[in-house]
Amino acid sequence: MTTVIAAHPACLDHLVVLASDLPTGVAWCERTLGITPTAGGEHPLMGTHNRILNISSAAHPRAYLEIIAINSIAASTIEPGARRWFDMDDAGLQSQVAAHGPQPIHWVASVPDIGPARADLAAMGIDRGPILTASRPTPHGLLQWQITVRDDGQRLLDGCLPTLIQWGAVHPCDSLAASGVQLQQLRLEHPQASTLQAACNALDLAHAATICVGNVPRITVQLGTPRGPVTLSSIATG
Repeated sequence: MTTVIAAHPACLDHLVVLASDLPTGVAWCERTLGITPTAGGEHPLMGTHNRILNISSAAHPRAYLEIIAINSIAASTIEPGARRWFDMDDAGLQSQVAAHGPQPIHWVASVPDIGPARADLAAMGIDRGPILTASRPTPHGLLQWQITVRDDGQRLLDGCLPTLIQWGAVHPCDSLAASGVQLQQLRLEHPQASTLQAACNALDLAHAATICVGNVPRITVQLGTPRGPVTLSSIATG
């Protein structure tokens, strides 16, 4: 008898916090949330590495926070001319993080079937990028996933439009202990809020974030922590 693993519905998968380097990101997490993030891993394809933290909650039952940075001693193996995911090679974003410290810059949405989800965005004129296969080893086994990454590395809509991911049989939260930090709300403000809302609706992600019109793009994250409520926000650049 064949065991069929039920696909998880589309949902917020993880939040991306960019740091200039990983030690700085860990120190920021300890200072801001009162928690030391668990060991993450290396991304040989992109030349990046991360630390992660379980932020699952009733509203977001399979979610984590990713603190990510370029690994200065690792070489990227992506194709010549291509750029790292999440705009990590963008000089303006790098300067913003260097000046203001680690901050939420993006979010990633888990979808049950990444091909059709990508096609739904393409039908709206949104090129989310090709689907790459990636993996990283962990003490609990190999994590494997498919993810949309544009050759130019752009997040799109200033990071408010999610990158799409489809996990293999194992998800990071399967082995992440509860941290005491829980995601209460993701709020996205953008001048093109109607386009963003339509895209999230097409992906069955209307429940994942609160989307509002804003003159300046902004990502705001509300968390419950052992220290009480904490709000994280991207630095407005407009």
